[in-house]
Formats: sequence, structure tokens, C-alpha cells
Amino acid sequence: MSSHTTNEQDLEVWIDQGLCTGDGICAQYAPEIFELDIDGLAYVKSPEDELLQEPGATTRVPLDLLNDVADSAEKCPGDCIHVRRVSDAVEVYGPDAQ
Repeated sequence: MSSHTTNEQDLEVWIDQGLCTGDGICAQYAPEIFELDIDGLAYVKSPEDELLQEPGATTRVPLDLLNDVADSAEKCPGDCIHVRRVSDAVEVYGPDAQ
């Protein structure tokens, strides 16, 4: 059992594959988090480096990769990368960020 407790700074990221253009910019910025699959679309990866292909799949954003993930969301031509707080699901980077 993990003793890790969720705090309000915990973030997760997901990709809307319906809007993904397959440019791969996200995988260039944060290859630890994003990967292009054989279908040409980007997906998030689990901490165990497994591709998460189910729609809406999320993965945690490690603090040391936050800037890379935020840059990915900002530069994505498809505006399909969403980074949100785990605690309240408020988007902090991406097309729906306030």
C-alpha cells in the first residue's frame, strides 16, 4: 500500500485522441509521458511506461516534468492535451484552462 496522499498540487494529463493531429510535439517535449502509437495518434503512458489507449485515460504528471507537459499542451496544434488537478478536476493547462 502506498502511503502517498493526494494533495491539491497533484496533476494528471489526458489526450483527446479525436482532436489529435499526430504531430508528435508532445512526445518530443515529454517522451516520459507521451508516445505516438502505430495509429499515428498520441497517448499518455503509465508510470510503468505502458501506453494507455482507453479513451480519457489519465496519467499523473511528476513535478519534475510539469514544465515539459505544460509546454506540450501549449504547443499542441490539435489543442487536445488536458492537464488538470486531481483534487477537483480543474484544468490548469490545455484548451479548457481558466
